[in-house]
Amino acid sequence: MTAFDQKIDRNGTASMKWDRTEEIFNTKETILPMWVADMDFQPPQAVLDTMQQRLNHGIFGYTYTGTSVTEAIQTWMEKHYNWQFKSSDILYSPGVVPSISKCIQTLTNPGDKVLIQSPVYPPFFSMVTENERTVENRPLKEVNGTYTVDLADFEAAVSQDDVTMFLLCSPHNPVGRVWNEDELRSMAELCVKHNVIIVSDEIHADLTLPGYKHIPTATISAAVDEQTITLSAPSKTFNLAGLQASFIITSNREWLKTLQAFDKKNNVNMLNTFGVLAMEAAYKEGEEWLEELREYIAGNVELVYEFFRRELTPLTVKKVEATYLVWIDCRALNLDDKELNRLFIEEGQVGFNPGHSFGSGGEGFVRMNVACPRATVQEGLERIKTATAPLLEKTNA
Repeated sequence: MTAFDQKIDRNGTASMKWDRTEEIFNTKETILPMWVADMDFQPPQAVLDTMQQRLNHGIFGYTYTGTSVTEAIQTWMEKHYNWQFKSSDILYSPGVVPSISKCIQTLTNPGDKVLIQSPVYPPFFSMVTENERTVENRPLKEVNGTYTVDLADFEAAVSQDDVTMFLLCSPHNPVGRVWNEDELRSMAELCVKHNVIIVSDEIHADLTLPGYKHIPTATISAAVDEQTITLSAPSKTFNLAGLQASFIITSNREWLKTLQAFDKKNNVNMLNTFGVLAMEAAYKEGEEWLEELREYIAGNVELVYEFFRRELTPLTVKKVEATYLVWIDCRALNLDDKELNRLFIEEGQVGFNPGHSFGSGGEGFVRMNVACPRATVQEGLERIKTATAPLLEKTNA
């Protein structure tokens, strides 16, 4: 038994995942929540100890992000991704989604088109439309059960004069792809060619599964580096989402100054005290914990694979290369999205993210969060079986 096997009751903690199930899923049933992307695990002990020390100190005044935090990020990125950049290339932010919004507001104009690749993280859509820009969606292609990029279609998109920004999800949420160097280079070089800004959301970078390695988009070449704004955070890696601490990295001085001017205009100049402390402690002392976490998540994913092969044919699970999010193909049930959602909530009493919320290509899918104790994953799988058994019996008859 590992620390990750421990079930920690999150009810009554204002947990988005656990305390809002009745509201989110519109039911008074007891729902097992396996949706929003946070983990049911405590962060590294070093993070807890650092926060406890400050709590014991008892004063939580204005806190700046000093050189030690920046150096911790630089050291982490160099060690894990062979990525070197200046401390002046970093700008802090309360979250990756606010950073996406900030990039759109400052570096594009109302009416511009922003390229995305669905099915993809829903705020990619909403941050574009909420900021009076237009979504240019070029869905990923399914080829032999794997998602890939149609490069001809991609170039057709970025060659349009009014497409000025590309929101890249790398690794990809929800399909779990780790883009390889050829894929990244092809997309990035087309953006350089057509002068399209790359905003690369790399928040899941540290959560690759065995056999896969994340490549930061900015490391592809000097030209791509100059064309890229990278968004990241320790929040997914170390389960610190509620602490609201992230960062932006870009070597493009013009864009950096524009982003800094936006922050100055809005008086955004510091992070949450505990977010600063946790970020530094996680990057300095969280590596061993992360390696154990990745191994545990890989075991959970393998459990899902095996259960579906044994119990839930012809439903399938897309191969997970990164993240703790499993993309489940339920199209064999021949249900529309409303019926599929009802099936899992009412018959299985299990809550997933509905696939259609990720845009075109997500219809007939659900996203399952397996960053929880293995017993919880097993329970979720059994609930899927309970919900789908009558339909699968007919399908397999």
